[in-house]
Amino acid sequence: MRLSDLQQKEVVNVIDGKNLGKIIDAEINAEGQIEYFIVEQKKMFQRVFSGSGEILITFKNIKKIGSDVILVEYV
Repeated sequence: MRLSDLQQKEVVNVIDGKNLGKIIDAEINAEGQIEYFIVEQKKMFQRVFSGSGEILITFKNIKKIGSDVILVEYV
């Protein structure tokens, strides 16, 4: 699966069912492995109150990658 495929999917938190947004980028370490995905928050007011408007999601937080959605556990 390519990063561009993941960028088409909505990221949803399994804890509260909220749509977190979409993946906009990935951080890669010196060994070429993905450290985390960068998710741009969906709602404008969340960006204003939370600062950067980005959420960092690691592989351990990803619970399931479906055809339309990526389920994550984000606290």
